[in-house]
Amino acid sequence: MSLDPVDYAVISQGIIAGAREMGAKLIRSAYSTIVREAQDASAALLDRDGNVVAQAELIPMQLGPMKMTFGPCAETHPVDTLVPGDFYITNDPFNGGQHLPDVFIFSPIFFEGEVIGFGASVAHHLDLGGGAPGLNADASDVYQEGLQIPASCYNMDRDWNGGPFERLVAANIRVPQLTIGDFNAQFAANAIGGLRIQELAAKYGKDAVLEAMAELLDYSERRVRSAIAEIPDGVYLGEDAVDDDGLTPDPLPVKARVTISGDTIAVDFEGSAQQVHRNLNCPFSSTVSAVLACVKSVLTSADIPFNEGVKRPFTITAPYGSLLNPKPPAPVRARMEPAYRVFNAVMKALSQAAPEKVIAGGFDTTTVFALSHLSDTGYRVYVEIFGGGYGASVEQDGCDAIDSPLSNCSNTPVEALDMEYDYFRVVDYGLLADSAGPGRQRGGLGFTRAYEITAEDVTFAVYADRFRIAPSGLFGGDDGTLARCQVHRGTETLPINSKAGMSLQKGDVLTVYTGGGGGYGDPTERSRDAIDRDVTDGLLTPEAAARDYPAIAAE
Repeated sequence: MSLDPVDYAVISQGIIAGAREMGAKLIRSAYSTIVREAQDASAALLDRDGNVVAQAELIPMQLGPMKMTFGPCAETHPVDTLVPGDFYITNDPFNGGQHLPDVFIFSPIFFEGEVIGFGASVAHHLDLGGGAPGLNADASDVYQEGLQIPASCYNMDRDWNGGPFERLVAANIRVPQLTIGDFNAQFAANAIGGLRIQELAAKYGKDAVLEAMAELLDYSERRVRSAIAEIPDGVYLGEDAVDDDGLTPDPLPVKARVTISGDTIAVDFEGSAQQVHRNLNCPFSSTVSAVLACVKSVLTSADIPFNEGVKRPFTITAPYGSLLNPKPPAPVRARMEPAYRVFNAVMKALSQAAPEKVIAGGFDTTTVFALSHLSDTGYRVYVEIFGGGYGASVEQDGCDAIDSPLSNCSNTPVEALDMEYDYFRVVDYGLLADSAGPGRQRGGLGFTRAYEITAEDVTFAVYADRFRIAPSGLFGGDDGTLARCQVHRGTETLPINSKAGMSLQKGDVLTVYTGGGGGYGDPTERSRDAIDRDVTDGLLTPEAAARDYPAIAAE
């Protein structure tokens, strides 16, 4: 590296700070609760070749494979042809995208007439059309899931800001004010990132900034290779499964073969389920992202920037036409469910090589709720993402009632829902006692949330998992608990499948119960103090303590 180490430290940290500022700008500028409150969005700074250099600490799933998303855009419209005001945009799940609600926007950063990088952002948009508001649980192909935006290049002055592309998007969605507002939040985030890079280039010189970008990638690569090299060479197998495809009760297996050789790692998913006719198919870029997130979280330190350099030691493959690399036009809206089983299968494989670095199976499921209502003033759409309990680790209990590792979304406060929506209200929200998998370290607890429907003709849709197959305990720990969903209608209780939709009536109470994480280690080794603390805090009932921890029952 020819760059002075002090200058490198200042510039590299400036780049990282710029990416973090982008994330804050995106969230604080957004209109919809799914972005503004749940923070289902991400931002990053890229070099001119589309390599992620630095990213905001938001959603791991959205950013790991961003170069795979950038590539088709640059192939269609080469970087050297861009002019100020241009931007790339895509949500194509079969050309580097993930699922249709996640729209990626790349804005070139010009300095002295040359593109030196890109501000990039992605947001989960509340509605992009399709067969049902928010999500179409019954979609049998991607065309029923919403508006597809192929890898394209548009210009802000010509095509957005009231131009033809903005009008086209707005005409195909149910909540244009919110969705267009969130698009504009992405543009604002990209602009602030671009400004920060331009300021660094003006102060230190363009070449210094470009060299700092390249060194950041090399730094992450060195750190990741060093961490992989500490793990014994070998072939390690792991397997998990999605409950079902929503049509039959048959599980959908995800099988990972992890090969560690020196400072490289290869992950292959041969033998995993074939693609299905419902929306559970996982685009390959999402499969890649899930692998990277798992391995990085297990083997490396949190201080290693998550950028394109992290990917260099990896080779990741999945059969074309499988659940983890589907052929178009497969529906992909619920791709997070198999992506989490990728995370779990790789985690189980790594548990054989690095038992003290892994965690037990968590709820590890994206539970997406959509409640929508059409009134005289138009559509209102509410979408929220729920997590559950984390798996326990060698030294710590699992986190309680938190979004799962690939998502990292926040909950939407009840007060925000009360202000935004008048066709439902939250009537219950709390931890689920006894939902943690017992172990020397227990799993995290799940939670419950209930909605009273206050208008007629409210449409409900959900996709979730872990209704049939519980999160796995590890090294003697017990499994976590299952999730469930139901509607109370008068004196009836109607069970809801994990992948379903239905019409709700005024007075219905819709309740979701998310699952807890698996335990780590033999429950007989859990300290009495830890058990007593959970009982005192209301996280564990005395009856469950006697059932799950034999030492308590013997007293």
